Amino acid sequence: MEITVKRIDPYRWEIPATGKMRVPGIIYSDDSLLSGKEHNEPLQQVANVATLPGILKASLAMPDIHWGYGFPIGGVAAFDWDEGVISPGGVGYDINCGERLATTALSKADITSKLEELVNALYRHIPSGVGSTGSIKLAAKEEKKVLRQGSRWAVSQGYGEDVDLEHTEEGGSLENADPETLSERALERGKNQLGTLGSGNHFLEVGTVDTIFDPDVARAFGLFEGQVTLILHSGSRGLGYQVCDDFLARMTRLSKKFDFELPDRQLACAPIGSEEGTAYFNAMACAANYAWANRQILLHLSREVFYRVFGISPKDLSMNLVYDVSHNIAKRETHVIDGKDRVVCVHRKGATRSFPPGHPDLCAAYRPVGQPILIPGDMGRASYVLVGTQQAMEETFGSTCHGAGRVLSRKAAMKKSKGRSIHRELEDQGILVRWSGRGTLGEEMPEAYKDVSKVVEVVHGAGLSKKVARLRPLAVVKG
Repeated sequence: MEITVKRIDPYRWEIPATGKMRVPGIIYSDDSLLSGKEHNEPLQQVANVATLPGILKASLAMPDIHWGYGFPIGGVAAFDWDEGVISPGGVGYDINCGERLATTALSKADITSKLEELVNALYRHIPSGVGSTGSIKLAAKEEKKVLRQGSRWAVSQGYGEDVDLEHTEEGGSLENADPETLSERALERGKNQLGTLGSGNHFLEVGTVDTIFDPDVARAFGLFEGQVTLILHSGSRGLGYQVCDDFLARMTRLSKKFDFELPDRQLACAPIGSEEGTAYFNAMACAANYAWANRQILLHLSREVFYRVFGISPKDLSMNLVYDVSHNIAKRETHVIDGKDRVVCVHRKGATRSFPPGHPDLCAAYRPVGQPILIPGDMGRASYVLVGTQQAMEETFGSTCHGAGRVLSRKAAMKKSKGRSIHRELEDQGILVRWSGRGTLGEEMPEAYKDVSKVVEVVHGAGLSKKVARLRPLAVVKG
């Protein structure tokens, strides 16, 4: 069935509430990003999410929207804490897949002669690829500490500094995590994967700041033109996947227990306060904490590689974490709805938090300017740093886009890339790439994604977040 959308303004579109939809759907996009038959399915998913019990205001979609399991990727929905539901499909399989950006004191000219040595060293020393395992082997008792403490565990073990925690969303730890809610299979999958990049769209990117849009905010974030940066994109690995899989199966089996009808079985959910809803919320927090610990360790490993390759001290490198943001997560938050504070469960699936200046959840360094937001593109174009806004708080529960968003499935990308040498094409653009897996570069070719600059222009124009800086890739390690 084709979904009808009505244009509200240059950046907003509406799916009117019809049938069993409890609220309208609102899509942030422009004409070019919303064109094509490939958007029929994700738009239908936006409408499906709008039928769920307790949903508030609207079912939202960002300009990087594409098809996902149950919820669209790029989807945002908030549910009343007392009357609403929580859905594993609204978080995704890679729980707390997210990104962190670190700055350095180096400029592009400082690393050009050693760029190939650097990317080779990063590829060798940071495990990547499907099923990859790292040097950290966790006993059962220690793994549960990771699940409870997140990044705090990593820093306590010497993988980073306390200031890294201040520059991580939620301080790198959700307090409601309960390891007893996880299956033995999930725990087993998490024992040997801490400190690994993973596969698919996960990556490590050495880049450079090529444009500053907002000098004052850039200064607050520690960014300057020509600066060398590091981006890490990874998540909760097999543990997070298993948590999602376990609870989808559990909620699907128990769907008749709850008195509501679902338009799609992939939207399996439970009331937030139910036994099943609480168990998932606490298990999801464990996976989120695992992901934060994982990215904290990856940053530490990356710092060590830089020290060795450049023969430089920590002080001279000054690899400082700007921020770590979550892409796939459900959070208990308080938002103003119809003039009143309301406790809600915000699902952000392929979407990023966008909190404004003055928000109490921001660390002291960023409270005056707003939250740093990191928007990766693809291997061949650019990534962006944005900042949170009050407009996002009022319209999207403090949310914005999370990346470029796919336009080609992995199968379609492989077909289009057949016979091409993607790594040579990137080298011709001055971008070195290393990868694990035979099909990785084909699946992740730049044409498989929307143009991130167009995506960013939509959220900037709509006021959901504001442009601060653009980064260009120099070297990429793909999972």
